[in-house]
Amino acid sequence: MAPYEVDDCRGVLKVYNDGSVWRSTEPSFRVSVVDDGSVMWKDVMFDQCNNLHLRMYKPALAIAKKLPVFYYIHGGGFCIGSRTWPNCQNYCFKLALALQAVIVSPDYRLAPENQLPLAVEDGFASVKWLQAQAVAPEPDSWLVDFADFSRVFISGDSAGGNIAHNVAVRLGAGSKSLEPVRVRGYVLLAPFFGGTRLTKSEAHGPKDAFLNWELIDRFWRLSIPKGDTMDHPLVNPFGPVSLDLEPVALDPILVVCGGGDLLKDRAKEYAERLKNWGKDVKYEEFEGQQHGFFTINPNSEPSIQLMQVIKDFITKYSA
Repeated sequence: MAPYEVDDCRGVLKVYNDGSVWRSTEPSFRVSVVDDGSVMWKDVMFDQCNNLHLRMYKPALAIAKKLPVFYYIHGGGFCIGSRTWPNCQNYCFKLALALQAVIVSPDYRLAPENQLPLAVEDGFASVKWLQAQAVAPEPDSWLVDFADFSRVFISGDSAGGNIAHNVAVRLGAGSKSLEPVRVRGYVLLAPFFGGTRLTKSEAHGPKDAFLNWELIDRFWRLSIPKGDTMDHPLVNPFGPVSLDLEPVALDPILVVCGGGDLLKDRAKEYAERLKNWGKDVKYEEFEGQQHGFFTINPNSEPSIQLMQVIKDFITKYSA
């Protein structure tokens, strides 16, 4: 009997009953790359053992001699997505120009072939790569010529936001283990958190949402190690077996979510709990916006407002 499909993730990942996996060579976002030459970019391998690359961007005409470094870790429920997808590339173009920064967009290993914690380990490895560049005898010319290693910000979109959170916890405030690299803050864009007890927005969110509960559940089922639940420490920051974050010193965090996003309640609770414990955390909610609104329509008014919020955050914590 031929294998039959049991899971489909946006048409670009299909999982079969025998455990085999098919991945499309095409992205799920069928948009054109808008490359007008105002931003330069290139790919660099950061993990040879796992054949992992990152894509760096910098403004072709930079305003300052030294630019902050801004990580953008893509989303996709830990199962799909890539630095090469056009929605990711177009957003990184906008980030490089608007923030006047060197953008670093790393890939990471995807589930179900590679389940958690591997994606988080890869995200951390991409940051350690920057440290290695900072002390290397012959670092990448873009970094030595343009990057300010003392002004690094780590952001992530959805699953990337989850990775950014876990990197923040691992590094702690001041990022001493990364010297001479200094992380100044984190930007969590609709972070992909979960838990066995559903929130109101998860349980009652619209079935036709861009990221609906059926897809959320599928992503978690494929990415969480067998035998574990959505209270896995890397999934639920406040789960019964998770690290107690109250005594953990963290660098400033900006949390962003759309008002129509099923992940909204978890993002808001995350920000509020950390703030109540004395962390420097700011929560910004964009009314009526769905999951990933800033990459789906980067020219919309809410997306432009969000870019200003990110820019203000970088300016505030770069001093």
